[in-house]
Amino acid sequence: MGKSIKDEVAIIGMGCSKFGERWDAGLNDLAIEAAYEAYEDAGVGPADIDACYFGTVSAPIVGTGGTTIADALKLNNIPIIRNENWCASGHIALLEACIAVVSGVYDVVMAIGVEKLKDTGFPGLGTGRGMSPVLEARRTAPGSFGLIAKRYFKACGLSDEEGKALIGKIAVKNHDNGSLCPKAHFHNKITLEKAVNAPIIAWPLGLFDCCGNSDGSACAIVTRKDLAKNFRSDPIYLKGMGIAMDSLLPHIRPDFDWMRFDSLITSSKKAYEMAGITNPREELDVAEIHDCFTITELAIYENFGFSEWGKAKEDIDSGFFTREGGLPVNVDGGLKCFGHPVGASGLRMTYEIYKQLQGKADSPERQIKNPRRGLSHTFGGPPQLSAVAIFGNEPG
Repeated sequence: MGKSIKDEVAIIGMGCSKFGERWDAGLNDLAIEAAYEAYEDAGVGPADIDACYFGTVSAPIVGTGGTTIADALKLNNIPIIRNENWCASGHIALLEACIAVVSGVYDVVMAIGVEKLKDTGFPGLGTGRGMSPVLEARRTAPGSFGLIAKRYFKACGLSDEEGKALIGKIAVKNHDNGSLCPKAHFHNKITLEKAVNAPIIAWPLGLFDCCGNSDGSACAIVTRKDLAKNFRSDPIYLKGMGIAMDSLLPHIRPDFDWMRFDSLITSSKKAYEMAGITNPREELDVAEIHDCFTITELAIYENFGFSEWGKAKEDIDSGFFTREGGLPVNVDGGLKCFGHPVGASGLRMTYEIYKQLQGKADSPERQIKNPRRGLSHTFGGPPQLSAVAIFGNEPG
């Protein structure tokens, strides 16, 4: 591992649009909504931005580079670097911005993610062949994660009924959390009975086990630690980061067990090492993790060391990951309820951590008590790419 950048960079402003079916807004509108909240939060304007890193995935802007952001935000004659890294695109933009600042090349850098999935007609179920015509015949996303669920149930000795109730509790938790967030896509609390008996999308995943397709944008403005207090009294510092990409579509390997994901394990270990964390279960105060499906959240509990292998059920049943539990997870409703406009999600999840660490959640009911360190994470691809960022509200 190379040089640590722990406490070398700080977020000084963030913004997030309303997520959902945003028929009232185009890509430009969503970018403006998030960026101008971030400007106001940081006390800066467009002329203060030295460079911009931009994450997006959706088809309407393929091949347009950074022009979407240049046009929307009138960021003239500065570098705008676009990335497309599946669901981790927003996180990659943020971490690239942090690295750019730490390098000393730029002082103030924007990271922004934006996506308009509803206008594409993209259903989330997938069609045709996959991304590799040699290695992969197309499976739907729910189909892939349904295989993880079935494998987990069998390995842990759970009947289908017990397994569906287990992941259903994650859906209930995230809908309860999302119902309190004004900017979230969905605001409907659900019962466990409703989650378990919902229409099946890909067995054993039902409707409430799957995140919706959303439109939205989120934005961060970062600077060096020595400049951060010039902008605000409560910047949030990057403590650790980890990115890992597995190769050759791991699910086609003979020894792949559908429970352990090397990219999840490696990315989290890198972030923990940089942040100086040895027991994430005890040393993190809040986490936003990639719950594209309820089973994904469960798998991440164990791959990240929040729960022991095969023991996530005990923690879910005890309420350990609820707002009042030992490690609150997805306190804004996660992808499941806040929404998943793919390129924006990593920054949106970091927005929640940023606000929680400042003690500025949008209602007292949602605010975690005295958080010091929080983690945000996205998981993309077949899946084989994982990005983790850990933040704290004090340097050192």
